[in-house]
Amino acid sequence: MSEIEYFCHPTAIIEAGSSIGASTRVWHHAHVREGATIGSGCNLGKNVFVDAGALVGDRCKIQNNVSVYAGVTIGDDVFVGPAATFTNDLVPRAFASSWKITETFVDDGASIGANATIVCGNRIGKYAMVAAGATVTHDVDDYQLVVGTPARPVAWVNRSGAIVSRDIERPPLADLDAS
Repeated sequence: MSEIEYFCHPTAIIEAGSSIGASTRVWHHAHVREGATIGSGCNLGKNVFVDAGALVGDRCKIQNNVSVYAGVTIGDDVFVGPAATFTNDLVPRAFASSWKITETFVDDGASIGANATIVCGNRIGKYAMVAAGATVTHDVDDYQLVVGTPARPVAWVNRSGAIVSRDIERPPLADLDAS
């Protein structure tokens, strides 16, 4: 854990044994557990929880009231909207004496809208967009926009998030990589 390279609000808890990159900002009442890794240039909003073993890449923006549990890996340049939810147990039971973490991956440049739920075991592709309030129960392809509960594909977006096509088939990569 670096002592001076990042900002930590006085009410935040940063446990020893966590790793936080340079220029990252950790705001009010956030909690970063031992064994968590946060990249450089990130912004963790109020009441964000990053569990032991969770990985957050560089330049991510994680808005207020998001919990990033063990088993979640977030790539670089990812936006996670307010109160978005990640799960990590496919069969949650309060009385279970043992349980298995199911991993979830959010690839570089993806955006997850406010109050979206990401069911564990899925991958959100690079530059994909999950609409606010959507519930992701299947993988989301690179550059795909999904909406609803359960989330379903409705369009393809480019790197900056603009809709490029509403066809079922993905457009050429050159169209999607344009900003």
